Amino acid sequence: MPVQQHMEQAALADLRPTQMTVGAAEVAVKRSQWAQLKPKARDKLLQSHWFPAVRGPRGRFYIVDHHHLGQALTHEKVQNVWVMQLADFSGVETDLFWRLMEFHHWAHPYDEKGRRHDFAAIPRRLTQLKDDPYRSLAGEVRKAGGYAKDSAPFTEFLWADFFRPYFGKGELGHVDGQGLPQACVVSAVALARSAKARFLPGWSGVDAPAAPRG
Repeated sequence: MPVQQHMEQAALADLRPTQMTVGAAEVAVKRSQWAQLKPKARDKLLQSHWFPAVRGPRGRFYIVDHHHLGQALTHEKVQNVWVMQLADFSGVETDLFWRLMEFHHWAHPYDEKGRRHDFAAIPRRLTQLKDDPYRSLAGEVRKAGGYAKDSAPFTEFLWADFFRPYFGKGELGHVDGQGLPQACVVSAVALARSAKARFLPGWSGVDAPAAPRG
């Protein structure tokens, strides 16, 4: 049963993912930003960026957001983070746990090619999440104003799947901590604002005017 939300500290290495991929370019940028912070600023960031999570089988925390930050902090050897417990499903069996997670839209078992898998395929460690460069592209397009942030979960993965047919992986370049090639982001922003994307959450483009009757 869901419980009242509360905060507690947890070991970052023990947090379980609820998705299969991240955008490695986005992780690299977060690592670069962390490296530039002084100790007090790092403490402030950790205090303000808590990880929403569900307590699952064997009492483990399964985070439902901030996977990119979590992987970045793991690579930067951060030991502990703050966790906001959203619900306690630790008293149910594993199969029912994942059914509950799916019901609440707290899990996303899709790989780096956008293919659906069984929940058992979700990695057990943040460091095991694979790179989906189209997820990085979706994040950069949102930051550039290509679409609005939506409260629905995993919306950026939907945008990643939308961009997949339009850009080759080679166009997205290599992960270097500086983000994606600007030319790709500009093209993707224009595509995101086009009528082709009007069915996606957060779309902020303009529909083509209706043809006059008669």
